[in-house]
Amino acid sequence: MHALSPKLLLAWLGLSFLGFMDAAYLTASHYTHITLPCTIVHGCEIVTTSPYSVAFGIPVALFGAVYYLSVFFGIVTYKETKNAMLLRGISWFTTFGLAASAWFLYVQAVILEAYCQYCLLSAITSTALFLLGVVTLRSLKTSSSSRLPDEVPSE
Repeated sequence: MHALSPKLLLAWLGLSFLGFMDAAYLTASHYTHITLPCTIVHGCEIVTTSPYSVAFGIPVALFGAVYYLSVFFGIVTYKETKNAMLLRGISWFTTFGLAASAWFLYVQAVILEAYCQYCLLSAITSTALFLLGVVTLRSLKTSSSSRLPDEVPSE
């Protein structure tokens, strides 16, 4: 059994919820054909209507929403169970979010030469979740290596 600090737990929940809300907003705008206001950077419409914004007929933002929701409910489940293996799995799972964000940043910067502030927020959120995952994995490693076995076998 492993207890995640309240601050880390809150960070996991807050970031995954923020990521979900952002991705859900992008998904809703895709299906309702609403033009997103682009107040910080320029190019939201170029990015969100490009062929890269859809995979297998599904907006990639929907995949992002499912990703963030999975992390959120994984952490909620961990909070109830204190299962270190679940926490380890969630931490490793954030690698997918980081990889997806890296790809979409490349698409925005190099291929489209346009940026979407909502997509950038998602990239920041998924990167922060990945870093939380690294911190959590180190915490799990430290807590497991600091425990002594109950009994040392004699030779």
